[in-house]
Amino acid sequence: MSLIATDSFKIIIGLGQTGMSCARFLAAKGLRFAVVDTREEPPLAAEFRSVFPTIELRCGALDTEFLQQASELILSPGVACALPEIQSAIAHGVSVIGDIDLFCREVTAPIIAITGSNAKSTVTTLVGKMAADAGVSVGVGGNIGIPVLDLLSEGARHDLYVLELSSFQLETTHELKAAAATVLNISPDHLDRYTDMQAYYLAKHRIYRGCSVCVVNRDDALTVPLMAIGMSKVSFGLSAPDLKDFGLAEYEGAEWIFKGLTPILPVDSIGIKGQHNVANVMAALALGHAVNLPFDAMVKSIQSFQGLPHRCQTVAIKQGVVYVNDSKGTNVGATLAAIEGLGQQLPEGSALHVILGGVGKDQSFSELSEPLQRYARSVHLIGRDAQLIANDLQGVRVEHQTTLQASVVDASQKAQPGDIVLLSPACASFDMFSGYDHRGNVFIEAVESLP
Repeated sequence: MSLIATDSFKIIIGLGQTGMSCARFLAAKGLRFAVVDTREEPPLAAEFRSVFPTIELRCGALDTEFLQQASELILSPGVACALPEIQSAIAHGVSVIGDIDLFCREVTAPIIAITGSNAKSTVTTLVGKMAADAGVSVGVGGNIGIPVLDLLSEGARHDLYVLELSSFQLETTHELKAAAATVLNISPDHLDRYTDMQAYYLAKHRIYRGCSVCVVNRDDALTVPLMAIGMSKVSFGLSAPDLKDFGLAEYEGAEWIFKGLTPILPVDSIGIKGQHNVANVMAALALGHAVNLPFDAMVKSIQSFQGLPHRCQTVAIKQGVVYVNDSKGTNVGATLAAIEGLGQQLPEGSALHVILGGVGKDQSFSELSEPLQRYARSVHLIGRDAQLIANDLQGVRVEHQTTLQASVVDASQKAQPGDIVLLSPACASFDMFSGYDHRGNVFIEAVESLP
């Protein structure tokens, strides 16, 4: 039974994919609502007017008095709660929520909630695959591409939900109460939206509110909640585990993932490569175990899972050189994980050739200096903030190129058999491309054109 009241007026702020999903949901419930968007003509405006001809859509500057008439404002993830018009509505007693709260009011099945600066989509997809392979009816959505409310369309109900949640979504989430929740890792990101790292950290940690099991990365202290009252805590990491945790140890002459003293699977049987992905697999195992997924089914899923496009994706091997597309590496933390994860698994005498650059989002790139010195034979810079990156990379010799294609050619000429050419930009893509996927596809095309 729905817990949503029917005698209220709601305003959706932001007409993107999430806003449209909220509109479909509220309309199906017969609830009163309107939609506002700060853009003069949002891309989905024509579709909205066609589907909802009787629902008011206001475009342009936000009207403070109009917002104050609502019982609830439903914010899309791209809309900052700090906007003065929204703050004024809050001061007048208007509640601010997001689509996640609407979803949580509707469902009674357990929820696995996943956030982090990096690897959210990989872990979310893997956990969803584990559940499906185990015969569980599962819905997978959120920041990964399917708005959560669309998981409820046409009356569909699942026995488990696996949600990828961004910090933006978590800002307006109050009612999650997940069966299992994790912050996979935290590194600087979205500092163009948050005033400082503490604000970003606090947004991420909202995922733990009311959860039954919190899954933390013991190699990243920022993922551990300051208070874990009423919840069970399980950790994963690249060291030997305690009894209830997940980690690595030697077994039968090889490195295995263990839960406590129990061997689960050998590391070399994991379908996705890189030491950082070993940590991601352990996080997925811990989350799945928290909702009683059987280990045998989870292991089979892990061994057959080949990862996602643009995320440390091996796209070709040419003349003994491996080409890896990590275009989704849009911040320093992601690129650091890729460099170290792949670097640690290089054959002796082999090296990386790393392509960086784009829109830096006010990050410092100095943290990349040491792993680049250790693992990279060449570093190639492209994009708007290439010189800023070069200034931050101490003791690292760099090459500047004007196009991604030129970087691929130059890196391929410097690479030797056994080396890896890695696109992991540590930057946003919109200076040269329409998105990270476009950038990744250009990389793939450039690799395919090599002799």
